Amino acid sequence: MADMLILKPFIRSWEGKKYTNRRSDRGGPTKWGVTIGTYREVFGSSRTIADLKNLTEEEWDTVFRRFWNRWRADLIESQSVANLLVDWVWGSGKYGIVYPQQVLGVTPDGIVGPKTLKALNDADPSTLFSALWKRRKLHFESVASAPGQEVNLPGWLNRLNGIKYRRLVCNGGKVVWF
Repeated sequence: MADMLILKPFIRSWEGKKYTNRRSDRGGPTKWGVTIGTYREVFGSSRTIADLKNLTEEEWDTVFRRFWNRWRADLIESQSVANLLVDWVWGSGKYGIVYPQQVLGVTPDGIVGPKTLKALNDADPSTLFSALWKRRKLHFESVASAPGQEVNLPGWLNRLNGIKYRRLVCNGGKVVWF
């Protein structure tokens, strides 16, 4: 079964350590890849941008586990597939579940249930990984066609190119094999 400790350093490497609030980032104020919306969803609607700026390692871990659990990734047999799917939902919210469900041929309801997991685990992992990777690339290209979003495409594709079958290439070049 997949292990979140393999994916965690990859995501952290691409998210950096700084607080940002870039105009081209639809998530708005963000620290370590955690948007203000997600931060409030997890820790309460009264949380402020100042609170987000002081995000702790423990809070980040809580948010990461939440995204891991959205895919019920502990039940995914292929680490490579789990890496791709959890990173996708981390960066794209519900689209990181709905589009993979379409690839799997199950009802694209955004909920990872028994049918989605069965389809996922019954598929040939290498073939499924390739189909999901291509669909995610298409998703990025589609989002980048919106005004002001094209500036993000190179970074999105660099990150996606770091997700390989049976390995991850972190930002900075460190390779994780599994």
